[in-house]
Amino acid sequence: MKNDKRVKTWPQLLAALYDIPKTRHQRYRSNFVYRGVANKDWGLETSLKRLGPAYLDVERPLMRNFAKYAQPGEIPSVALWFRLAVAQHHGLPTRLIDWTVSPRVAAHFATFEEEHYDEDGAIWAVDVVKAIDYLPPEFQATLKEESAFLFSIEMLERLVSSLSDFDALSKKGEFVLFFEPPSLDARIINQGAIMSVMPGADLDLRNFLTERASGDLYHRIIIPKKVKWEIRDKLDQDNVTERMLFPGLDGLSRWLKRYYGPGPTVKPSAHKALPSSGRGLP
Repeated sequence: MKNDKRVKTWPQLLAALYDIPKTRHQRYRSNFVYRGVANKDWGLETSLKRLGPAYLDVERPLMRNFAKYAQPGEIPSVALWFRLAVAQHHGLPTRLIDWTVSPRVAAHFATFEEEHYDEDGAIWAVDVVKAIDYLPPEFQATLKEESAFLFSIEMLERLVSSLSDFDALSKKGEFVLFFEPPSLDARIINQGAIMSVMPGADLDLRNFLTERASGDLYHRIIIPKKVKWEIRDKLDQDNVTERMLFPGLDGLSRWLKRYYGPGPTVKPSAHKALPSSGRGLP
């Protein structure tokens, strides 16, 4: 792809991820959000679209029954954007896509799935400030008024409160908006979570971005399969692991299974556990 940057080493990855110029306030603040994928050939399909050909017919039933069968108090608000964020966070197929403000968190998601270590990974990076230029005027005005470049769910609720009204905005042209989900738990906080949405469940974010490849709206950092293990081990050293990003026993178990598992050239039958540091952590 035209906007691809291929790295070959850990230092090159860090340089690509943290190539952040100074702002007018003389601070190093990135305008990008990031999404790591284990296979560079994967697109930016939503979990809803991955359900299959009939995905357009099931979006509203999914949301309706998610609210119907949830236990009292499990969805603290009936507002559209709150319900969508909660649904996405708990694995319901939605039109939302997960992103992060943390480059290293994105690198984690590009390298933590060992079944894809024979494939090149990628980190998508989208400039959320440049994405504002494609928003309808009233959305741009809200961000300007709030001195923000990411929406909160409260801002979105003031602008549009139903999916049908939101989808009608596509008549003005395609766009993608990025918003901060509510801090539902430590997982969202630790991952630096951001979510994106487009005005139509059938719209394709990858197409939207690549059709605008002549600008600086996005780029991809390609991680060759031969350096995935090195990057993975160094992220572990930085404490960017399932234990931190998925707090609780499930995340802890996933991390320990991977950490003490065989390396890239070790057959499971010949594998021996890594020694412990003696301090309770590897």
